[in-house]
Amino acid sequence: MGVVRNEHERVIKAPAAVVGALFDRLSAADDPIFPTPAWDAMIFDRPLAVGVIGGHGPVRYTVTEYEPGRRVRFDFTDPDNGFHEISVEPLGERRCRVRHVLETEPRGMDRILWPTVVRPLHDTIIEEVFDNAERVATGGCVRPVRWSRWVRLLNALDWDRPETVAVPEGAKLLRGSLDRPAYQDAYRMRMLPGLPREPRAWAPMLREDFPVLGCAGGELLLQVDIAGLTARASILVDDQHVTLSTYARPDTRRGRLYWSVVRLAHPFMARLMLRRTHRALALAAPSAAEREAARRVSDPSHFVSG
Repeated sequence: MGVVRNEHERVIKAPAAVVGALFDRLSAADDPIFPTPAWDAMIFDRPLAVGVIGGHGPVRYTVTEYEPGRRVRFDFTDPDNGFHEISVEPLGERRCRVRHVLETEPRGMDRILWPTVVRPLHDTIIEEVFDNAERVATGGCVRPVRWSRWVRLLNALDWDRPETVAVPEGAKLLRGSLDRPAYQDAYRMRMLPGLPREPRAWAPMLREDFPVLGCAGGELLLQVDIAGLTARASILVDDQHVTLSTYARPDTRRGRLYWSVVRLAHPFMARLMLRRTHRALALAAPSAAEREAARRVSDPSHFVSG
């Protein structure tokens, strides 16, 4: 296949100093342009500077050149090769050109994955970065990128899977709700920027007619009794994770029979419901640019003057 060179550029009607300052905040906790939570965040081992190591998702790279407000270059780490670079070029006092260049030489399976998987995802993410930069700098976006069906499918297939864990100590409502549960499990997923911290927002992952028994300390407790089975479901949201936990206790012969069948499918269904809700809320969450606008309203010190 040889060397691949992929280029994106956009003219933004805002001073280069304003737009460049936004790119200087890449990977920061208040990153205003990288398109999370729909995509994995850009994360480095320390603030943006030459020598920092990190990446986004499975893509790893190191910052090898950095001119604040002007340009940053990332060199891919083994087994990948090449680089990608973002630059901001002034076009007068109130306009600038943002440019992204990627060069790499796909090898092995990457020769197939680049045109079929990597390039469609890369193109979409870069255009969303530009969209957010334009929104923050100008207050709007003239032609926002639209996901193709293929990109939507790839995003869904690559979404994180829930992790099996012990019922968290923070699930106090659940722990005090049922004596001697015969069964318990818990599954959690990472909290991402923009995801709701209110546990009631996560309740749609379960049936809407389940009674709410309590809501406190970031935890929502639901009564999920069915057919002689006493059961409780807990949705716990903290700074790091959202966790779905279950206590169950069959109380009758019918309940034991019912649970002997349902128990086989329960772990799969619990993980599926949590994962689907996690992705749905991420795709519906405010964009990085919208979160930046909200921060500026609540804290004017976030405003970058041009």
